[in-house]
Amino acid sequence: MKLYKINVNGKSYEVEVESVTEHASTIQPVKPIEKAPVQSDTKTNILAPMQGNIIKLNVIVGSEVKKGDVLMVLEAMKLENDILCPVDGYVRQVLIKEHQKVDINQLMLVIG
Repeated sequence: MKLYKINVNGKSYEVEVESVTEHASTIQPVKPIEKAPVQSDTKTNILAPMQGNIIKLNVIVGSEVKKGDVLMVLEAMKLENDILCPVDGYVRQVLIKEHQKVDINQLMLVIG
């Protein structure tokens, strides 16, 4: 083991680092976990929160999305607003395209 001193954002930390070769005989290879596609009967509609223009669309039909992913960027009143994904799932429908104007509460995407 080796002891290192690391500075992060002005704070000092001491860290012990263990060499992989020191304990190579005890390391077991990790088997990849097969992940089944998420199939959901529930649908989540993504509505436009305000009137504006879609300047960037980050997903297509079939895209896997996670909660918090940026689905698109909507420009309104010269401000760019990230439209975030509220749930994990797959994009079922894309009802808008880039450079399209949208109205408030207009259905833009369906996630399921």
